[in-house]
Amino acid sequence: MKVIQLHKNETKLIQRAAKNNREAQHVLYELHAPKMLSVCRYYIKDVHQAEEVMLNGFFKVFKYLKTYKNEGSFEGWIRRIMVREAISYLRQKKNIEFATEDEYLEHDYTNNIKTNIEVAEIQQLIDSLPEGYKMIFVMYAIEGYKHYEIADLLRISEGTSKSQLFKARQMLQKKIKELNNDSYGTN
Repeated sequence: MKVIQLHKNETKLIQRAAKNNREAQHVLYELHAPKMLSVCRYYIKDVHQAEEVMLNGFFKVFKYLKTYKNEGSFEGWIRRIMVREAISYLRQKKNIEFATEDEYLEHDYTNNIKTNIEVAEIQQLIDSLPEGYKMIFVMYAIEGYKHYEIADLLRISEGTSKSQLFKARQMLQKKIKELNNDSYGTN
């Protein structure tokens, strides 16, 4: 019963916010900002820059709110805007390079590494990846995009997306193994 009530309230909030009701926009922002900052943070290392991207994303959310058709998840709609805003920011601020090789090796991606690494350490490992690897890893492994969607959004080939993901996973596995060896004193 509460879930239905929340959905009805959010639908009303969206309708009011689409009519430029600042109070409704503020409530929607407060509801979704923490998760959307996390989304931006996946892509952007610096928290302050991630906040800036999130704020620009919310500006677009409210600017285009009238185009939201109430189909699917509102949070998912906002999330897509945030991902595109983060990609746009990274394109403007940095030269993100993707290896143009379409070499992709089929590989078993099951995680066979036993670890006690904290979430913050995992985020640091992801942040340490080259920007192209990081972006594709986050889009595929965390956001759930398919390779054809990544290729379309980033204007690269599907093969390049697959290759970058493969290399990102290899690099992360190596770094996790090194962390574990350092933690447990084994080789």
